[in-house]
Amino acid sequence: MIQVTDLVKTFDGFRALDGLTMQVSKGAIYGLVGPNGAGKSTLLRHITGVWRQDSGTVLVDGAPVYENPAVKERMFSIPDDLYYFLSASTRDMMSFYRGFYRRFDPKRYQALKEVFPTVDERHPIRRLSKGMQKQAAFWLALSCRPEILVLDEPVDGLDPVMRRQVWSLLMGDVAEYGTTVLVSSHNLRELEDVCDHVGILSHGKVLIERSLSDLQDNLVKMQVVFQEKELPKLPDDLEVLHVSQVGRIHTLIVRGRAEEVTNRLAVYAPILMDALPLTLEEIFIYELGGEDYAVRDIVL
Repeated sequence: MIQVTDLVKTFDGFRALDGLTMQVSKGAIYGLVGPNGAGKSTLLRHITGVWRQDSGTVLVDGAPVYENPAVKERMFSIPDDLYYFLSASTRDMMSFYRGFYRRFDPKRYQALKEVFPTVDERHPIRRLSKGMQKQAAFWLALSCRPEILVLDEPVDGLDPVMRRQVWSLLMGDVAEYGTTVLVSSHNLRELEDVCDHVGILSHGKVLIERSLSDLQDNLVKMQVVFQEKELPKLPDDLEVLHVSQVGRIHTLIVRGRAEEVTNRLAVYAPILMDALPLTLEEIFIYELGGEDYAVRDIVL
C-alpha cells in the first residue's frame, strides 16, 4: 500500500534521509524504530505529504502523496507534537475534519464519547493535559475512519489503562476494516505486542525490514555452560554479535535460527545449554551494534 523508494531529504547539507526504501502492506501494523536522529519523523512527514522530497518517490497504491488531496483524504496522522487551532475544541475539530474526510462517521464520534469520558468536547484542546490531548486526537482520528493511520509516539502521555484501550481500538479497526497502521515509537516493548512488521532505521536508511516473527527467528540468545570455565574457540563463520559471562554461564547473542545454533554449539559438549528468544528491544540493540550504536557492558 505504502511504497517509499530511494527517498532523499537534505537540510542545510545534512542528509536526513539517504536513499531510504521501505514498503508497508495493506492491513499491517508496521513499527518504525531507530535511534534519535535516524530520520523517523522526517520519513513520516514525507509519507503524510507534509514535506516534499529532494528525490525518490512516496506512493500510496501507486499514487504520489505530496499535494494529492485524494490520497491524503485516505490517511490520518497523529504527530508527536500535536497542533490544533488556538481556541478549537474537540467538537470544533470534529466539524473541521468532517468537511475533509468523506468517510467521517458521526455515529462513531458519538459512541467514542464513552471511551474518552474525561475529555470535555467543548473545552479548548490546547488547555487540556498532554494525555487528554492525545485522547482527543485518537477520538477524532478514529471517527474519520482513515484507511491509513500514521502515528508518531502515539500513546506517550496516556496512562496504562488508556494505552490498552487505544491499542484495542486500533487493532479492532485493523481486523475489521483492514486499516493500515504505521507507528513510530521508542516504546519497543509496546510495539512488540501489537506490530506484525518492523523497520529499523539508522542514518536515514532502513537497515532491516521484516516481519516481527522473522526478526525474532533470525537472532537467538544462547545461555551455555561448558566443561571449562573459559569460552571455547568458536567457528569463524558463527556470527556472534555479543558475548558476556556471569560465573560459568556464557550468554551469546548469535545470528541464526535457534535449532541451527544449538546444533553447532552441541559439538562442544556443554553441560548446560538453553536457547532464548530475544525481545524487540534486544534485537534493536544488537542489530545496531555494528552501526556505531553498540551498548557496552550490558547485563543480561
